[in-house]
Amino acid sequence: MIRSKFDKDLDLLNDELIEMGNLIESAINAAITALKEQNVDLAKQIVESDKEIDDMERTIEQRCLRLLLQQQPVARDLRFISSALKMITDMERIGDQAADISEIAIRLADQTYLKELVHIPQMADVAINMVKTSIDSFVRRDIELVKKVIAYDDKVDELFDIIKNELVDLIRENIEYKEQVIDLLMIAKYLERIGDHAQNIVEWVYFAIKGEHYTW
Repeated sequence: MIRSKFDKDLDLLNDELIEMGNLIESAINAAITALKEQNVDLAKQIVESDKEIDDMERTIEQRCLRLLLQQQPVARDLRFISSALKMITDMERIGDQAADISEIAIRLADQTYLKELVHIPQMADVAINMVKTSIDSFVRRDIELVKKVIAYDDKVDELFDIIKNELVDLIRENIEYKEQVIDLLMIAKYLERIGDHAQNIVEWVYFAIKGEHYTW
């Protein structure tokens, strides 16, 4: 009976992590859409919705603490609950970075872009995929998904270098647009950090499954 209640609570934890994951994935996607379409209203919605992500973090944190304090989990369950507590910190920061991108999108909304945005949306797609796969790896307890996220990180780094080099070339040609170039570079940096947070998540998933830290 006690184990049945514990398993039900673990299932609820998984559901809440999926829900929080959906929120942050949607936030990143909408932030990039707002940037591309120069949609101020959408960007403002993402900034405001960050509170919902913060609230979700607190909800999951409370569930994890109740499971730890009331259920006295065995070693493997303890690792999963402790890892979930670590994961939601990274997930909340991903939400913050989506809001940061949206704030820059608001600032750039009345400007003509130096060039069509191509690689930033590509980088965002990879980062979103990393986030989704990292949470799936926890819910499914899947080491292969962990490895997939770690492999994706190389693509994020590659796209960041492409964007950085493009922007450096642009600023040399159009020094009067330096503020826009810096803003776009910051967006690429935020996407790189999102990738880093997704990698942090799967490193905790690896620990939860294997009982040891991931070795490079």
